[in-house]
Parts: sequence; C-alpha cells; structure tokens
Amino acid sequence: MKKSVLTRYRVLAYVTGVLLVLLCLGMIAKYGMDVDGAADFTRVVAIAHGWLYVVYLVVAFDLGSKAKWPVARQLWVLLAGTIPTAAFFVERKVTRELDAQVTGQVPAPVKA
Repeated sequence: MKKSVLTRYRVLAYVTGVLLVLLCLGMIAKYGMDVDGAADFTRVVAIAHGWLYVVYLVVAFDLGSKAKWPVARQLWVLLAGTIPTAAFFVERKVTRELDAQVTGQVPAPVKA
C-alpha cells in the first residue's frame, strides 16, 4: 500500500471531522441560542460536510480494501465521519496501525 492512500485518508478524516464539529456548533447556535446568521452558516457547512463526507467514504473504502480489513472494521471507519470527534480518534488509531505497513517496516515484538 502506498503512503499517498493513507495521506488522503488522513486529510479527509481531519477535514470531515472539523466540518462536523463546526456543523454541531452551528446547530447549537441556530436552535439553542437563536443566533443571527447561524442558519446561513449551518447551511454552508452542512453542504460542504455532505459532499466531502462522500469523498471521505470513497477514500476510506479504498484504504480499507487495500489494507484488507474485515467488513466490520471498514464500517466503523466509514461511520466515523458521522460522529462528532470520532474521526480524529479513529484516524489516529488507523494511522498508528498502518504506518508500519506503509513504510515497509514490521514493528519489533514487545518484551514483557
């Protein structure tokens, strides 16, 4: 697997995660605090997140298929873009796991 596959996933995971957090904050401002302009902000962020989430799905599926993940693991990574802040934690875990594969190094066994 190439490093560019992991890099694309990481970028889209962060972008999708940030947009989802902004969307949640916009919804709180719109419905909870009735802030002027929150409706326009929420609309723009929702559209951007929606389109970029579709791109995230494609990139995450590509990463999962190249990493030969089981279906359940792939679904968890795909759904991480819908849960606020989950994309950041899942991205970190996936990066730690696949970084050794990408660089071609096998991690050394840990001595107990």
